[in-house]
Amino acid sequence: MSENGYETGRLNLPFVGISTFAKKPYVADWDAIDADVAVLGAPFDFGTQWRPGARFGPRAVREASTLFSFGHAGAYDHEDDATYLGGDVRIVDIGDADIIHTKTTESHANIEHGVRKVLEAGALPVTIGGDHSINIPCINAFSEQEPFHVVQIDAHLDFVDERHGVTEGHGNPMRRAIEKPYVSGMTQLGIRNVSSTAKEGYEDARERGSDILSVRQVRKLGTEAVLDRIPKGTRIYVTIDIDAFCPSIAAGTGTPSHGGFLYYDVLEILQGLAARNEVIGIDLVEVAPAYDPSESTQILAAQLLLNFLGFIFHAKAQR
Repeated sequence: MSENGYETGRLNLPFVGISTFAKKPYVADWDAIDADVAVLGAPFDFGTQWRPGARFGPRAVREASTLFSFGHAGAYDHEDDATYLGGDVRIVDIGDADIIHTKTTESHANIEHGVRKVLEAGALPVTIGGDHSINIPCINAFSEQEPFHVVQIDAHLDFVDERHGVTEGHGNPMRRAIEKPYVSGMTQLGIRNVSSTAKEGYEDARERGSDILSVRQVRKLGTEAVLDRIPKGTRIYVTIDIDAFCPSIAAGTGTPSHGGFLYYDVLEILQGLAARNEVIGIDLVEVAPAYDPSESTQILAAQLLLNFLGFIFHAKAQR
């Protein structure tokens, strides 16, 4: 029988204790990270063009993640006949990057510093936003890494170059990413309806090698065909905007867009990515909990991250 938390003598229910991510150990000293995964909060939402509130996303996702922190030794999935995230996968929560109100450059620099510290420690960085502009410092932190492909799961293309001098808002991150010499390509999934980007931006993205698919196109192709369009065996960075999902299951976001993905649409893509590629970084953004009194948006975010991490480390063990 595998070891589990119940043997310590505490039941430690989800609503008991401190809300670190999945109740994993908190590491305050970023020079002492010793883990396979390090979770960083990036509570920054000054890049939003409409409704704010994603600054409270990291706190809400952490609290929601305690739902999945029962003391079992990993999570058994009967469909896959696999136990995910057992005690052999070391996850820590390193707290939040410091955010300086009204100061985008300084706040982004603090987020980048946190991600760099995780990379220096040899851990997988998982950053919880915050609005989607936090992807910019996350990608910047990989400047000394080998090239990688970006997979974006989102309702919006986020490929704006500049508007009224704004180059690092939540409509700009994919444009900033594709400009990097170490970003080898991009796959953008779920893009639909009224976007943050004009037609010229779509044309520019495709000219730079981006593959853009809507929710309907993803469903028509099917999971395997979509995965076949992503370079197999490449290093992958995954950025997930919660508004990729239908507002019926993810209302807690600043810019909801109907016609979005449902849970298994995305989960099966992530499971396929974990099996086919090396995932080197993850961010999940735009959870704005005040807009969802049911709290299901942050539960969805936490469940998605934990399952994705489970897939990643299970696939590594199988190789």
